[in-house]
Amino acid sequence: MVDFLAENNLCGQAVLRIVSRGNAIIAELLRLSEFIPAVFRLKDKSDQQKYGDIICDFSYFKGPEYYDSKLEAKPDLQDLDDEFRENNLEILSRFYLAFESVHKYIVDLTRYLDDLYEGVYIQQTLETVLLNEDGKQLLCEALYLYGVMLLVIDQKMEGEVRERMLVSYYRYSAARSSADSNLDDICKLLRSTGYSSQSGAKRPANYPESYFQRVPISSTFISMVIGRLRSDDIYNQVSAYPLPEHRSTALANQAAMLYVCLYFIPSILQTQQAKMREIVDKYFPDNWVISVYMGITVNLVEAWEPYKAAKIALNYTLDSANIREQASRYSVSMEGLRPQIQQLLKEGFLREEIVLDNVPKLLNCLRDCNVSIRWLMLHTADSAYDPNNKRLRQIKEQVINDSKYNPKILFQVLLDTAQFEFTLKEMFKKMLSEKQLKWESYRAEGSERMTELAEVFSGVKPLTRVEKNENLQAWFREISKQIESLNYEDSTAAGRKTVQLIQALVEVQEFHQLESNLQVCQFLADTRKFLHQMIRTINIKEEVLITMQIVGDLSYAWQIIDSFTSIMQESIRVNPSMVTKLRATFLKLASALDLPLLRINQANSPDLLSVSQFYSGELVTYVRKVLQIIPESMFTSLAKIIKLQIHAIMEVPTRLDKDKLKDYAQLGARYEVDPKQLLEDGIRKELVRRVAYALHKGLIFNPKAKTSELMPKLKEMAATMDGFYRSFEYIQDYVSIYGLKIWQEEVSRIINYNVEQECNSFLRTKIQDWQSVYQSTHIPIPKFPAVDESATFIGRLCREILRITDPKATCYMDQLNTWYDLKTHQEVTNNRLFSEIQDTLGTFGLNGLDRLLCFMMVKELQNFLSVFQKTILRDKAMVDVFKAMLSAVNPVKGIVANASKGYANAVAKTQKIWGPYLESIMKVGQMQILRQQIANELNYSCKFDSKHLAAALENLNKSHLPSPVLYDVDLHYNPAPVLYVVDLHYKPIYITTKRLPYFPIVNFLFIIAQLPKLQYSKNQGMTCRKATDPVDWSPLVLGLLTLLKQFHSRYTEQFLALIGQFIRSIMEQCTSQKIPDMPSDVVGALMFLEDYVRYTKLPRKVAEAHVPSFIFDEFRTVL
Repeated sequence: MVDFLAENNLCGQAVLRIVSRGNAIIAELLRLSEFIPAVFRLKDKSDQQKYGDIICDFSYFKGPEYYDSKLEAKPDLQDLDDEFRENNLEILSRFYLAFESVHKYIVDLTRYLDDLYEGVYIQQTLETVLLNEDGKQLLCEALYLYGVMLLVIDQKMEGEVRERMLVSYYRYSAARSSADSNLDDICKLLRSTGYSSQSGAKRPANYPESYFQRVPISSTFISMVIGRLRSDDIYNQVSAYPLPEHRSTALANQAAMLYVCLYFIPSILQTQQAKMREIVDKYFPDNWVISVYMGITVNLVEAWEPYKAAKIALNYTLDSANIREQASRYSVSMEGLRPQIQQLLKEGFLREEIVLDNVPKLLNCLRDCNVSIRWLMLHTADSAYDPNNKRLRQIKEQVINDSKYNPKILFQVLLDTAQFEFTLKEMFKKMLSEKQLKWESYRAEGSERMTELAEVFSGVKPLTRVEKNENLQAWFREISKQIESLNYEDSTAAGRKTVQLIQALVEVQEFHQLESNLQVCQFLADTRKFLHQMIRTINIKEEVLITMQIVGDLSYAWQIIDSFTSIMQESIRVNPSMVTKLRATFLKLASALDLPLLRINQANSPDLLSVSQFYSGELVTYVRKVLQIIPESMFTSLAKIIKLQIHAIMEVPTRLDKDKLKDYAQLGARYEVDPKQLLEDGIRKELVRRVAYALHKGLIFNPKAKTSELMPKLKEMAATMDGFYRSFEYIQDYVSIYGLKIWQEEVSRIINYNVEQECNSFLRTKIQDWQSVYQSTHIPIPKFPAVDESATFIGRLCREILRITDPKATCYMDQLNTWYDLKTHQEVTNNRLFSEIQDTLGTFGLNGLDRLLCFMMVKELQNFLSVFQKTILRDKAMVDVFKAMLSAVNPVKGIVANASKGYANAVAKTQKIWGPYLESIMKVGQMQILRQQIANELNYSCKFDSKHLAAALENLNKSHLPSPVLYDVDLHYNPAPVLYVVDLHYKPIYITTKRLPYFPIVNFLFIIAQLPKLQYSKNQGMTCRKATDPVDWSPLVLGLLTLLKQFHSRYTEQFLALIGQFIRSIMEQCTSQKIPDMPSDVVGALMFLEDYVRYTKLPRKVAEAHVPSFIFDEFRTVL
């Protein structure tokens, strides 16, 4: 008959593919369970208030129109819904595909069973498949994996969360309109069961059997599978555990499968006492905590509590005397095994001949160790006992007391067993690979010895006192030929013949009185030794390695091993050489990967890579977690170095007198630390953790403080960061790492990640942690709870800078790059602030601040436009004023009659709208000033710290940019630099805009409304007249300039023309009224034009096109 798993056996391949997919689906469910968006849990009050109306459970399906109409009624809610969809649709689609694959799995399994029943597979029926060894295993696994999927979904993804995600997916995707969508069936299968994995939560009635019966499966198939699992050893595991007391361990995997499959026929658990008694006697006579799949543990005491027959059957196992007997047995076993395994691990003890002579004994020792470790780990695991259940607490206490359980001793035995197992496996692998070579060399040696002896008895070879004996000569030659004729391929016959040859050599020594000649005896003894070695070598079988693999299974500890992490870390801290033993333990744990990957590999499934990556990634993450103690210990020492570097150790001068060398050495302080070889990733992780925490704690500001805490905190932070940096520099040679490279990479990652998270608040489509290029699973950047409106330290820093340079409270002096307090006239801060930020956060920090300011500016400009459209343009009275003003100033090349009165009236009528307008404009201007200061600092430090690169970049740009003389200014040709040394920020367009009516006239009226609040001073330029009515000139000009830049250039042209007309009209009026002095409003308007030209770097003719040059000349005499 064709092999069931052969590629041309369609029946076998079909069920193999189903089982392979089942393992892949479970891996995907476990992977996704880590990425459930927190918002779907609706735990926080803020989330409930914000998203409560747009995240619904299955109650949505009762009246979708009601929910949709509620959304449509509120534009803000609709906007939030759109934003939510953009942010979550991708992850929701991934979850939906996983849920859909679970449903498809059971549909495909049912179809396969129907095909078997209908005879689609020739000569194959359900009965014949179950008679085949592979078929029996696969059908049992197919049902078991479906049960595991359902249990994993309920344990890892709460029912309510599932429902909310499915409803959201339904609302946001095209599935609702797709006719072939099976969303209804998926919702029926995965609707909430009421189960909660929280400790102390009450178990729902008829759970999980009602959940398992949501998709009907053939009852014949289920009962036949359970029948096989009850009666057969489907994986032939008992042969690897010959001792009867090890039987429950041998059948542990099958017991887990049976446990899951019994929920498909709950009547067995409920009423069939005889069957349950048989199951318990065979699988659970000495254990009640089982591992269901990849370390998911279940306590049968709790699981079978609602089922009468199961509970009664299990009571025999849970009898106090039986628990005591089992626990005491394993206690005695551990006491005997610990010294035994330590003896085996002694250096030089496990030699090849000892191993080959004692294979059964060594395997028995391994079995005892693994069985004891398994029982104790499972039956003392905290995760297996609900602390709220009194009976479980009592059982656990009895187990711990009777087994004299000590986690440190258990961990030590696990370490030793893993090391012993690893050593033994490596020896066997080596012996297997060299088996034939060694056997043939022993055969050649034995044959040669016999030939030499034959020559000795020929009388030709001179050997003292050996007489010629032709019979012996012929006999030894024959023996030599017999040894030579032994065939490696026919190991059974060769073994039998080798035993006969050994016997013959013993007899020849006795019957021919050869003992008298020591040399002949030695030859015979050597030959017998070689023949013995041949028997030993031929007996090296791969079966031993397979048995070791079966016995050494540690998949049950995939999750509970985490409870030993603190013991592992403490042992590494005390004795770093412990890492070598841990390596063997991790390799032993890695063998758990064989369980889910076996079928995927057999099916040649493309899922092999992703599933193996997931489980091996989980293992690597755990290994990193354990080994993190190394860099933690190092950073504890580093903290002492930082303290010394900052406070105790002096900087060594470049030149130093010989007699002062000893003073600077400060040997007592320096030799306090003895750094060891460390793992780079661990070092990075610890560095990130500590630096992120220092930045989070160090940059928290009190907005109510009388004097700003900004500069003191930045100085303090700079000292901390410098201490970190110098100490890192100090240890890099000891641990052989590139300290500066790691420092720059990780600090830049921390800052960029925090900037990204801060900018998320301005984005509709947020960048989630799993999408971020800066976040990493191995070296995660910690997230801290927000302490104010900012999400991160970079937001707090930015908002504190904006607070202390607020244009309503300060006045910015452009020539001095300094901010002064409006009331006290004291200096608030200056451009040193940005040098301090450079010292603290480096270029990345300044760049991040710049990026954040851009986002803030975009938000401010968008808000401004929204107010302009919704408030100003909808106010009929205002629009009438603008219309009247437009007709009064037409044509703009002319002069306005009765200018002072006309302008004053328009300003008076529009006065109420300028408050919020001014605030927005000045905020934008303030941010532009800050961006320019950041650009200046970056430019300066670039030229200072890397002057050659900066010069090369500048020359490259100059050579690329053509001569400006060749091009007319008004042409649209806009040559751009190849690379920017620094960006001048007044030119960028931040937002896309539509045409706005009255925009130039509104801005013109706004600027002339502000001019009376300002006065010109020769020393200070344009300043505020009254501190109670604050207007800061530079932010005002820059804000207006930035706003105009967002629109078509004709708006700017019209705006400048209106200002030119204003200056000409007022000057004309002054001339006619013979007023000698230039009015202050005209001075202000001319100053605006001057600054406009200066900031935009446009030629003077742009301003002189609207104002005659003689007015500018007169204006300069005023200056």
